[in-house]
This record gives sequence, C-alpha cells and structure tokens, in this order.
Amino acid sequence: MHNYQELIAQAIEEDIAEGDHTTLACIPANAEGKANLIVKEEGVLAGMKIAKEVFHQINPELKITEFIEDGEEVKVGEIAFEISGSSASILSGERLALNYMQRMSGIATHSRRLVKLTAHTNCKILDSRKTTPNNRLFEKMAVEIGGAQNHRFGLYDMMMIKDNHIDYAGGIPTAISKCKAYLKENELDLKIEIEARNLSELEEILASDQVDRIMLDNFNYADLRKAVELIGDYAETEASGGITEATVAKYAECGVDFISVGALTHQIYSLDLSLKAIGNG
Repeated sequence: MHNYQELIAQAIEEDIAEGDHTTLACIPANAEGKANLIVKEEGVLAGMKIAKEVFHQINPELKITEFIEDGEEVKVGEIAFEISGSSASILSGERLALNYMQRMSGIATHSRRLVKLTAHTNCKILDSRKTTPNNRLFEKMAVEIGGAQNHRFGLYDMMMIKDNHIDYAGGIPTAISKCKAYLKENELDLKIEIEARNLSELEEILASDQVDRIMLDNFNYADLRKAVELIGDYAETEASGGITEATVAKYAECGVDFISVGALTHQIYSLDLSLKAIGNG
C-alpha cells in the first residue's frame, strides 16, 4: 500500500509533468512572495499535513506558518496558514494543495456533523470502501480528522460477507464456514463481518458459526431494534444503507454499535478554501 508521500509525488507528476509552463513563462525564477490559505465557508479544516507535503515536495525551501490545526472548526475569513518563498513554487503547488484540503475538509465537516448528531448514544460513525481510487488514504484520514472512524481499509484487512458472497457461496452457513476454514488454512487473524438483509437472514446467521460483526442492511427502525435485541452480546452490530443526516440519530438510538455511511467519502461536498497572494516578499 502506498504511503501519502508516494501518492503526493504521483499527483505532482500527473499535474506538472515536464513543467508548469505558464508559471515558468510569467514568473522570474528568483521572485519570492507570500500567500494565505483563506477559509471561505464554515466547516472542519483537514489536510494541513498533506498541503505542507505538497509544497515541500515541490520546493523544500518554502516556509509554511500554521494558524489553524487539522480538526478545528473554522469560520469564513480565517487564515489557515501563510506560505512564503519562491513565487513560482507557490503557484505550482496551489491547486494540488487546495484539491486535497478542500475535499478532505468537506469529508471532515460531514463526519463531524454525523458524530455530533449521534453523540447522545454509544454508536460510532464509520466510513466505507466507497472511496475515490488512489485517494482512499486521504479520504479516510479526513474521516478520522472529523471524529468518525474508519471501517476496513480494503479487502485485505477484514472479511466482509455481503449479499453477493452469500448468493455465490450457496447460503449463509456455507459462506461463514468457508471463511473460517480459509482463515485457518492461511493462518490469518481477521475479523469476519456478515450482512443481513432481513430478520430471516439474521436468524440464519445466529444459527451458524459465530462471526464478529453483523451488518444490518436497509433495516427499518422497528426491525433494527428487534435485530439488536436478538443479537445481544453475540456480535457487534452495524447499521447501513442510505442513512443520512436526517435519519442517523434515529438509527443510532436503535442501539447499534456502529453506523456505516458510504456518503462520507463518495458524495463529497468540498469546503470552499482559497490561496491568495499577499504581495511580494
């Protein structure tokens, strides 16, 4: 798995390649300047570390002075950081840094809202694998900055038996037993989660080999409360399926341990941020 430094290096190569020709044409190589990262919309700031890495990979001599930390709630007009040094380097990194910070701040803001809406319960908000390819690391980082938690990172770090697995495998008991046998044969220590589409499937799960977590997908409130009661301490419980800001509190009040919300990372509303030059140094 790539680390964020490698992914940023790839993003710089994708954007700049053989050269930022507009900047090379317009800006003298020895010109220096300053710019401020200005908040233009209320929300939760995220991606400061990533923006710094973008600028430092482009030019390690750029100086960044931080005024706001990741995870802080910000208001319109606040300045997150000041950057100074090579004007050309600032311009070359501007859009990349903004792309990361705007998307990450949007995710963190949404995550924070859901966490606040469920704060009166013991339920934890989770993301999902519904992420932008090659950008998952940043999106899941933003979820945590917003106060929610990450579900599994990928297909390799947790087993999740979903509806299609069940249908292809030949049923719930078979799918669970095959997963348990696979883990034993390959000497792997992974948690197993299985999806239940209704109370009938839940009964099948409870009558099969034990799993670590049961995902209750697209349950209504009444069925979800009944499912939580039936499961008891048998396994962790997770609600999923189209849960929004309008419904998340009611789902949490049904007693589930977790609520997973794919929209945290696949329906991103980017926070409005802007990098503005403040004159030459």
